[in-house]
Amino acid sequence: MVPVSALKTKAASPQRAEWIDTIIKGDCVAALEALPDHSVDAIFADPPYNLQLGGVLHRPDQSKVDAVDDEWDRFASFEAYDAFTTAWLLACRRVLKPSGTIWVIGSYHNIFRVGAKMQDLGFWILNDIVWRKTNPMPNFKGRRFQNAHETMIWASPDADARGYTFNYDAMKAANDDVQMRSDWLFPICSGGERLKGEDGKKVHPTQKPEALLSRIILSSTKPGDVVLDPFFGSGTTGAVAKRLGRHFVGVEREQAYIDAATARIAEVEPLPDEMLAPTPSKKSLPRVAFLSLIESGLLAAGDRLTSPKGDLAAHVRADGTLASGADSGSIHRLGARLQGAEACNGWTFWHYEEGGERYPIDRLRGRIRAAMAST
Repeated sequence: MVPVSALKTKAASPQRAEWIDTIIKGDCVAALEALPDHSVDAIFADPPYNLQLGGVLHRPDQSKVDAVDDEWDRFASFEAYDAFTTAWLLACRRVLKPSGTIWVIGSYHNIFRVGAKMQDLGFWILNDIVWRKTNPMPNFKGRRFQNAHETMIWASPDADARGYTFNYDAMKAANDDVQMRSDWLFPICSGGERLKGEDGKKVHPTQKPEALLSRIILSSTKPGDVVLDPFFGSGTTGAVAKRLGRHFVGVEREQAYIDAATARIAEVEPLPDEMLAPTPSKKSLPRVAFLSLIESGLLAAGDRLTSPKGDLAAHVRADGTLASGADSGSIHRLGARLQGAEACNGWTFWHYEEGGERYPIDRLRGRIRAAMAST
């Protein structure tokens, strides 16, 4: 185990287990025996892709392509790769908390085999995410479509898993208040972010961009969580985890990669706590009944509310319902009936007037929640 005391994240606790914020040297299956059962909150796995390269690849100008031809990416057969996949998935499943999730990234060479093994072992797939590359490598031979994406599988330990972290509201807010989709657009790792040795060559052939790991960690973990990377490589997971106030544990068998990752992570400064506070989920906010707006004086019986376009109207009743002509009901049911719809979110549908402007009544609910939080 490689001690990295200089790599401790800001959220580190005096009670922190000795293996947290370290890089364990060794084969991922054997090395993970150092971790207790159900001890990590999330896993990001970037296993060998088993690219099955048949020879040296050249560009049209005959320059050699710096492809992945390392020994760690070579397997005797698909059966051997499947056995390897099963072994490391079982090792990861043992250390993953029941409420944790695992991310696995791969290409068309391996991701379908990995996904099948995950399902065979009982993992429950939550999403497959397509990482679309803005600057993919060309297909030099011109015999196939340009391979411009990789696929990530996001899964929970089993179909009955509950309580896993998904920061839905934060992802939606970061995406201009539109639901975050399952296709992500990022460039491949290049420029100053790409680690290179003294010879100018890439330290690791498959270094992932920090932006990709940032989105993974921000979407599926909380500050202080422990993120495991069983194929640590150049340490992108550790660097991003430290910056975002999470802990990490990495497993890596190549000393050159460990050295590069250790130096890289040591230079990372964690963001201030106030920059890492998670966006509160709407589901976690205290429930506020529409009647509370009347009881608090924000609305009064007889006040007129209108639809977003102003073509439908209703009046507030003293008991917390709305009336429109002879029809009445809750803010949700009346809104749905007037539109001829099956359902309606009355908080965003009904608008009130203030200072000559119209606002959804959800704005008034927010005032009550703010007052509750300050008491």
